[in-house]
Amino acid sequence: MTSVSIDEAMRRAIALAARGLGTTSPNPVVGCVLLDPDGEVVGEGFHAYAGGPHAEIVALAQAGRRARGGTAVVTLEPCDHTGRTGPCSHALIQAGVARVVVAVGDPNPVASGGAATLRAAGIQVDLGVRAEEAEAGNVAWLTSMRRGWPYVIWKYAATLDGRSAAADGTSMWITSEAARIDVHALRGTVDAVIAGVGTVLADDPRLTARNLRDGTLAIRQPLRVVVDSAGRTPPAARVRDGAARTWIATAAEVGAGPDGRVDLPALLAEMHHRGVRAALLEGGPRLAGAFLAAGLVDKVVGYVAPKVLGAGPTALLDAGVGTIADAIELELTDVTQVGPDLRITALPRKREA
Repeated sequence: MTSVSIDEAMRRAIALAARGLGTTSPNPVVGCVLLDPDGEVVGEGFHAYAGGPHAEIVALAQAGRRARGGTAVVTLEPCDHTGRTGPCSHALIQAGVARVVVAVGDPNPVASGGAATLRAAGIQVDLGVRAEEAEAGNVAWLTSMRRGWPYVIWKYAATLDGRSAAADGTSMWITSEAARIDVHALRGTVDAVIAGVGTVLADDPRLTARNLRDGTLAIRQPLRVVVDSAGRTPPAARVRDGAARTWIATAAEVGAGPDGRVDLPALLAEMHHRGVRAALLEGGPRLAGAFLAAGLVDKVVGYVAPKVLGAGPTALLDAGVGTIADAIELELTDVTQVGPDLRITALPRKREA
């Protein structure tokens, strides 16, 4: 077998980590590649699901005795605590590895400390290899753990002139089936889908992740969160159908902001407490505006249909912008055609604390 460089091994570890996206939460995605003393790959693994073996354990099981004296290349600092699984730092020590290369340190105070434990055992530890790339692949979990509330993605669908529905209120369908399939795939990568009670009353959405071809539900369903300050969600609403867990978040339960509505930072803090690390903000325009005005949106994913309506509801209402100088600036990171539509991905340049 041909030996590989540390950089190549980390690139492979990052690719392995991505395989766990959508199934590991509330744990992070992690990939690991084990090299023997000659630099040959003898084991690799990724964290596939919460409660399952960590990436290092999978890779060590593959490598067996060949890990001794070798190098473990890991996307995230090995954990140093016992939860549903044992500490990976101890497993690496027991396996006799000589070096551990880490892309990103663990910001979770409960699990961090693996690097120090490894060094105390005489193992060489190097941090920061391909850190930016590894951060990008684990951005939701890392962001959530560092600040205590989920990574929020605002998703919207609109015509080229920014309309989310026609003047008569009809909105099915603004975008193509290809775009809608893409949205359901996106839902499958997050822990929660957020919608306002206005959207629930107007559209009665399911807010589940489904196969649109045959209607079957995805195995893993995000938590459905309805922001409903006054508790107006009807008992027969489809979000209460049992297809997925649902939380009707009221001001009485979460707490009210200055406007008397659900306090959004408190909402996100409670979602984090419930294990939500990434959330998809889907409906509707007023709730999206409130999130943007409060600086609570981390990423925007817009599906723009090649249609114009000239009238009808817009995809976004009051976002706290009164003059052009206060416009919320976005950095485009991707523009992809999905069927006849465009999927535009962007990051807010500035966020309020």
